[in-house]
Amino acid sequence: MGALHPALLPSLDLLPPTTPVTLLTRHSLRELGSNGVANYELPLTAEGVALAEWWGGQLRRELAGLHASPVQRCVDTARAMALGAGRADMAVQQAGILMEPGCFVSNMHRVGPLFLELGPVQFANMHFRQTLEGLLDPQAGTARLLRHLLAHQGGEGSLTIQVTHDTILAAFIYHLMGHTSIDDTDWPWMMEGAWVWFEGDKVHWLWRGLAGQRELQPYLAEALGAG
Repeated sequence: MGALHPALLPSLDLLPPTTPVTLLTRHSLRELGSNGVANYELPLTAEGVALAEWWGGQLRRELAGLHASPVQRCVDTARAMALGAGRADMAVQQAGILMEPGCFVSNMHRVGPLFLELGPVQFANMHFRQTLEGLLDPQAGTARLLRHLLAHQGGEGSLTIQVTHDTILAAFIYHLMGHTSIDDTDWPWMMEGAWVWFEGDKVHWLWRGLAGQRELQPYLAEALGAG
């Protein structure tokens, strides 16, 4: 079976015990695309389904909700995690904000060719540093996603799972961390996720064992301003 990122399982012991937490995760292991291009039709492998189910069984928290990009491999990841967590009865809520175009891309026709030309890591680095036509800046896109996560929190001590794609997860977490450049080693693994929670006027996160926080209000004001 494929492996999780080595920092992911130990992070369970670092989460606040009573605060609602969200796991914003990339989907599990998928089939390889031709020419290195991952289209939306690529399904999870059998190994990917098994990994998602196993990981769901390790989460130790009451599952409050399942949300996923409408892309089938994301929906299937959420379903497998729920099965592992003993909640096969829980429906997966599909959320367009978790796929592209979603919280960062406003015009896929403008953005797509540049993404294919540069590749995901260099595209992300350009996104961090300059405004691109058809793409929301990292703060605006992160604000939209934070508003979505806030609106779908569970109760005390619970966990909400949000399954997305590598491009969204990378733009979100590395913007919060203040990065303006990343490399291949920073790129999210399949089935890797960031833990996110809200306390008072701050958003907190845990990524690869590293904790951080930011003031939440600037993001809420940005999201409300964008409608």
